[in-house]
Amino acid sequence: SCFLLVTDIKAEQLIVFFKYQGDHALLCVRIKNIAVAVTKAARLHLFQAQEWQKLQNGIQDHSCTEMFSKAQLTMTVNLTEQNLTVSQIPYPETWYVFYVDKFTCEENYSESEDIQFEMVLLNPDAEGNPLDHFSAGESGLHEFFFLLVLAYFVTACIYAQSLWQTIKKSGPMHTVLKVLTIALLLQAGSAFANYLHFSSYSKDGIGAPFMGSLAELCDIVSQIQMLYLLLSLCMGWTIGRMKKSHGRPLQWDSTPTSTGIAVVVVVTQSFLLIWEQFEDTNHHSYHSHHGLASGLLIGLRVCLALSLAAGLYQIITVERSTLKREFYITFAKACILWFLCHPCLATIAVIFREYQREKIITIGVILCQCISMVILYRLFLSHSLYWEVSSLSSVTLPLTVSSGHKNRHHF
Repeated sequence: SCFLLVTDIKAEQLIVFFKYQGDHALLCVRIKNIAVAVTKAARLHLFQAQEWQKLQNGIQDHSCTEMFSKAQLTMTVNLTEQNLTVSQIPYPETWYVFYVDKFTCEENYSESEDIQFEMVLLNPDAEGNPLDHFSAGESGLHEFFFLLVLAYFVTACIYAQSLWQTIKKSGPMHTVLKVLTIALLLQAGSAFANYLHFSSYSKDGIGAPFMGSLAELCDIVSQIQMLYLLLSLCMGWTIGRMKKSHGRPLQWDSTPTSTGIAVVVVVTQSFLLIWEQFEDTNHHSYHSHHGLASGLLIGLRVCLALSLAAGLYQIITVERSTLKREFYITFAKACILWFLCHPCLATIAVIFREYQREKIITIGVILCQCISMVILYRLFLSHSLYWEVSSLSSVTLPLTVSSGHKNRHHF
């Protein structure tokens, strides 16, 4: 957070960490009870994250006083309002801000009156003025969510009415289209809530925490719906193939076994997603993967991608119809893209600097999952397969990819 109201400061405390960038970044402090701060000889010590970790992990033992004397910047808190300029930063990196006073390094510390103060951390904007509340790891996300919301709005204006008319007409993929559309609406709602949060954050450094939490909730529900949809389809086709004739039209074959497996996996992912939120309370949907829940979640997605790929491969190898085989191959690509984009991007992000990782993961995952949804829509609304094998051939489909029809629209 760029704006902090701190009310319970102990003798030694990490107050905040912030990714500064460029020249003339700023740390602003407003003290409410300055007399207490002066009595305690209160100070703020700023460490570059790498330097602080070297001190913590180094072979040489440093005393408390020696450790804090090695701070890159120090501010003595003796005025009601003070500013500290952080300059000559060669590249964006994380800085830790510690509160230290004369009691910090004493073994027998006794409780005393707390110091209350506000802290604002600012990066330089495009013109070099320290007015930007976003840390280096968050810069650009506000503009990205604006463009994403704009893209959703334009797409809705073009396709919403046609899609709604198609959903109202029954067919073998009616349930699939409804679940897919609800998941898409939740993704759009998450993007809009994130945009509102970042818009507020850009003005005051606090944002709208409720909107940030709402965005995460929408994303979690959307992830759960898509998992249930893809898993139920794949398991239904795999299990259904063992029991049913090959001539039956392709549709959502929901069986007790496939439903049971889907429910167990969905409950597991739901638990891990909620656990991840408690491990990292920052308002973003794709976390830094340092916690156990994040690691387990990535492992689950990899296992799901491999399992679905193996199941679909078995179907593809025995399928005689070229049309259906192409359908299954395209569906497999959409599944693999949906589940593996997050683990792959998290792995690729390791080679980049720390401040770039969150943006790479967030933007990359959202775009990949949007592409996956587009592939699924084109697949389930295409004339190419259902024109031949399902009852959808009896209705007019608004969104087609058939090469044999003129005046067609592409989603």
